Formats: sequence, C-alpha cells, structure tokens
Amino acid sequence: MDKLSIKAVEDVMEITKRVGTLPKQMNVSIYENMNDCSYNNKPLSLDTLFELSEFFKFFGDTTRIRIIEILLSGEISVNEIAEKLQLGQSAVSHQLRLLRTAGLVKPRRVGRTVFYALDDEHIGLIFNTGLAHIMHKKGV
Repeated sequence: MDKLSIKAVEDVMEITKRVGTLPKQMNVSIYENMNDCSYNNKPLSLDTLFELSEFFKFFGDTTRIRIIEILLSGEISVNEIAEKLQLGQSAVSHQLRLLRTAGLVKPRRVGRTVFYALDDEHIGLIFNTGLAHIMHKKGV
C-alpha cells in the first residue's frame, strides 16, 4: 500500500474512533487491504464503471445518508428510523426500498415489524471513507 493509501486508512480509522460510526461487527482489517484488490491493475469495462456510477448515486441523498448513519449502529426497525429522523414511515420506507434495491441494506421481518441493517461492512467503509474525506477537507 502506498503512503497516500496508508494516510487515507489512518484518516478513516481516526474519524471512526471520534464519531463512533463503525459497526461493532465490522472487520477493521478490511481497511488494510482496500487497495489490494485484483482489479487495481486492469482497465475496467464501461459496464462496470456505469454500475459504479449508479452505486454512488444512492449516496447522493441526505435522507439515505442519514439512514445509513443510523444503521451503522446495527439493526433497527423502520418505525425507529422514522422516529430518529423525524420523518413519516412512508418516506423512510421509500428510501429504504431504494437502498434495499441497490443492495446497501437488508431487511428482516418479525411479524409485522421490519428491521433493517447494512448489507455488509463495505457500506460502513464507504460511509466512513467519505466522512474522513469531508473532515480532512474541513481540517478537522
């Protein structure tokens, strides 16, 4: 890993410590290997780049980002998310449907209650990496 990548990892881990948004179940070692993916030296197809562009669009809405931030703490019901965001359940359900379709969150039904969690640790990594970038630019 190059020096810039190591600094980025350190920034993400520092932000995570300060704001406490890393899920308990997240494997921190994922940061250490974030640039060691097999596709780093291969040109990506236009289809793959399009998929990546579409993926990042789901992070382009403040309500969805707020939902992801809440889910960093773990699984929570739709009603609890709506309460925390001070939004209607239907508005939250709509955003959760978009996040679920994109593969960012996963539901679990218990009776009439639906609980949501982040799909995997990559979503927390993306959130925390973006947050580290923002905080770095702000000089925090």
